[in-house]
Amino acid sequence: MVQENIKGFTDKQVERANRARSVYHMAGAPGVQAFRIAVRSGLFKNCNVNEEDAIIAEKIHGRKDKAFIRMFKKIKARQDAEDLMDEDYKEHEWITANEDMDYKDEYKSELDNEETKQMLDELAAELVKLGKPDKEEVLFEFDDNMQEDVAVESEEEDGVARAGVRFADTDDNESDNKGIVRSYSDDGVKVGAKRVLCPRHNRSYFSQGVKMRPTERYRSVRICEGVNGGINGQDGVLFIQQSYLNKGLKIFKEQGKDAAMKELDQLIKHSCWTPISIEKLRPTERKKAVDAMMLLAKNNDGVTIKGRCVFKGNETRDWLSCEDTASPTALHEAIICTGVIDAHEGRNVMSMDIPDAFIQTLMPKQEEGEDQVIMKITGLLVDYMIDLDPTYRDFVVIKNGHRVIYVVILRAIYGMLQAPLLWYQNLRASLKEYGLVFNVYDLCIANMMVNKKQLTIRFHVDDVLASHMEQRVLKDFFTWINERYGGLKEVTCTWGQVHTYLGMTLDYSKKGKLKIRMDDYVQRMLDEFSVKFKEDDKQETPAGNNLLEVGKGKLLDKDQQTEFHRFVAKHLFLTKRRLDMHPTVAILASQVQNPNQSDWHKLVRLMRYMHSTKKWHLTLSADNLRVMKWYVDASFAVHPDFKSHTGGVMTMGGGAMQAMSKKQKLNSRSSTHAELIGVDDAITQVLWTRIFMEEQGYPIEKNILYQDNMSSILLEQNGRSSAGKRSRVLNIRYFFVTDQVEKGNLKIEHMPTDDMWGDYMTKPLQGEKFCKFWALIQGDQED
Repeated sequence: MVQENIKGFTDKQVERANRARSVYHMAGAPGVQAFRIAVRSGLFKNCNVNEEDAIIAEKIHGRKDKAFIRMFKKIKARQDAEDLMDEDYKEHEWITANEDMDYKDEYKSELDNEETKQMLDELAAELVKLGKPDKEEVLFEFDDNMQEDVAVESEEEDGVARAGVRFADTDDNESDNKGIVRSYSDDGVKVGAKRVLCPRHNRSYFSQGVKMRPTERYRSVRICEGVNGGINGQDGVLFIQQSYLNKGLKIFKEQGKDAAMKELDQLIKHSCWTPISIEKLRPTERKKAVDAMMLLAKNNDGVTIKGRCVFKGNETRDWLSCEDTASPTALHEAIICTGVIDAHEGRNVMSMDIPDAFIQTLMPKQEEGEDQVIMKITGLLVDYMIDLDPTYRDFVVIKNGHRVIYVVILRAIYGMLQAPLLWYQNLRASLKEYGLVFNVYDLCIANMMVNKKQLTIRFHVDDVLASHMEQRVLKDFFTWINERYGGLKEVTCTWGQVHTYLGMTLDYSKKGKLKIRMDDYVQRMLDEFSVKFKEDDKQETPAGNNLLEVGKGKLLDKDQQTEFHRFVAKHLFLTKRRLDMHPTVAILASQVQNPNQSDWHKLVRLMRYMHSTKKWHLTLSADNLRVMKWYVDASFAVHPDFKSHTGGVMTMGGGAMQAMSKKQKLNSRSSTHAELIGVDDAITQVLWTRIFMEEQGYPIEKNILYQDNMSSILLEQNGRSSAGKRSRVLNIRYFFVTDQVEKGNLKIEHMPTDDMWGDYMTKPLQGEKFCKFWALIQGDQED
C-alpha cells in the first residue's frame, strides 16, 4: 500500500514525508489534523518539517496508526513482566539493600531543557489516551545518535541509555540481558531517523532497597528540580524524600499506608471536604475538578512516616487571579527593625508554630452561580476513603476506566493556590479581634499596648514571633492563640533568649544586642558544594580585584551551570544576614544565565571565604531608636559597560541593619551624577524605614544620609540653584531628595571616604580597608 502511494513523489519528497511521519509518532500520534495544525503553528522546534511534508506523509501513509498501537502493546507486555519481577528482586544475590544509582551521572544528556520536559509530559498524556493505564510509568528520551537494528550489550557496561524500543527476554540475572534497538514507521517497517522519540524500558535501578524503573527515577528527579537548587540541594531534602503514593508504598510499605490513612482520616474528621454526586456538578465544575495527590515522606526524626494529601493547585492557574492567591508575608527589613527594638528595650521574646494552619481555615461562601472548588480522589485513595468511611462507596463513579470520588472542598488544604491568602485573612481577623493594630507599612506586623508597654507580633504564614517586656503578657497571648488554633494539635512554643525563625537563629543573650546566626545553613552549603575545602583553607576576602571584570574562559557545562545558579541563589538568601558577601553575590547574580570558567573561580573563592568565616555572624544594636544613619556611595563607571555601582548601608548604632549593592540602570556622565543616581536608588528604602519605625511608635528625630561627594550634597540640598551647565541635563527626579530635605524627612551630611561604610558595597575592597568596614558592618563577633 505504501509502495503504491510513493509513486508520483520525488525521492526528496518521500524523504521529507518520512521525516514528518517520524515527528508525528514522536508527538504521540495526536491525529493527522492536529499534527498539521501543530506544524503550521511552529510547535515542533528544530525538526525541519513543514505542513507540506505532513500532507504528503498523510497521502503516503494514510491516517491509521495501527503500528504505533501495536508497538505500544509490546511495551506494556514487557513492563507487566517487570512488575512480576518486582516481587522477588531481593532473591538475586548480586543485589545489595543499600545500592543506589545517581540519576545525573548516568543520564546526563536527558531532559536538556524545559521545552523538552514539557513535550515529554504532553507525549505521556497522549500515550495514556492510547490505552496506557498508568501515566507515571511512561518515560521518553531523545537520542541524536540512535542506531537501528543494533544488538546492544547490557546498559550497565557503558552507563548510556539507548534510544528505541527494546524487547528482550527477562532472566533472573538482568546483567545478562541483551536487546535490539528498533524504530518504526506507521506500517511497521524499520526506518532510519536521526531524531526519534521512543518509550524506554529496561535497566531497573535500586533506591533505598526497592527496585525502581527509570520512569520512577524520572519522576523523583522532576519533583526535586526547581526546589532550592535541585536534586542534591539540602534545602530540598524534604521534597527529595517525598514520594507519590505508589512509589511511597514500595519504599515505606505498611508504614506508608498507615501514614496515608492517618492523613485522610484527619481530613475527613475535620470536615475538609464533603462527597458529591457527579450528577450534581455543573459541566464547568467537572472541567475544573483537580486531582488529589498523596505524598509520603520521612519526618525530621528520620523514622516516622508523614502523609500529606495535596490539592494539585497548579491546574487552577488558568482561572485564579493574582489577587485571589497573593498572600502578604513579613518583610525581612521589618523583622530586623523590630528585632533590634526587642534587644534595645530588653523585651521577652516568644516564638510559636501553629500546626495544620490551612485546614483550620474555611473556604469562603460561594456566591450564587459561582463554581464550587472540586477535587477528584482516585486510585488507592478511593479504597482508603471507603475503609475509613463506607458511605463514600455511594459516590464512586467510573471515569476512563478508573474509580473516582468527587468532593467539594470546605477548608483550605495544602496545594491550593488560594490557601495562604485565606489563612492570612483568618489569622489577621483573629489578631484584630484580640486587639492588635496592624502596621500599614507591613501587613504582617501588629502591635498593641498592654500595661503601658508594647506587644509586637510578627508572623510569616504560621510562624509567629511575639515580644513584650512582661513574660506574663506573652503567656496570656500564647494561651489565647492555643485556644483558637490548638484544637487539632497544640501550638508549639519556644521561650528564652535563642529562637529559630525563618531560617535564622535569633540570639538575644547579650544585653542590648541581637545576634543573627546562619551556622547550619552555611555548613549545609559547604557540604553540598562540589569543591571541598580543607580545614586550614583560608580566604581573606570574598572577592578579588577582578570581580567587576568580564569573565574569561569557556562557558560552564550544564551541570556546572546548574550548580553555579543554585549556589548563587542560596547566597542571595544568606547575604540578607551575612552582609559582608553582599557586593560579591550581587555581581555573580548577574552572570547566572551564561557563567564561564572565570565566574566559577569567583564562586569558588566566595565559598572558600565562607568556609574560613563560617562561624561569623551579624550583631546588631541601637544607640538611639530615634536616629537612623544611612551611608550611600557610588563607584563611577566600574562595570564593563561603564555603568556605575551603588552601595548603601543603614545602621542605628552597631552593625548594619540593611544593605544594598546594585548596578545602576543607566550610564552617568560624572561621579556627581553617579552619586545622585545612587541616592535615588536608596531613597525609597530610606523613607520606608522612617515611616515604618514611626508607625511602630518610634518617631525618627534624625534621619541622616551620609555622602562623600560635596557636589552631589549641594545638588541634593539646594536643587536647581546649585546645578551648573554639566548638571542641567539631569532628570528632575534626582532632585526628589531636595524636597525631602526641605520637609525635614531627611538630612544630608558629608562623610569622608575613609569612613564611608557604603564604599564596602560598591567594589571588592582588600586589606586594611576591608577589615575596617567589615567590622563596622558585621558588628561584634564575641560569643
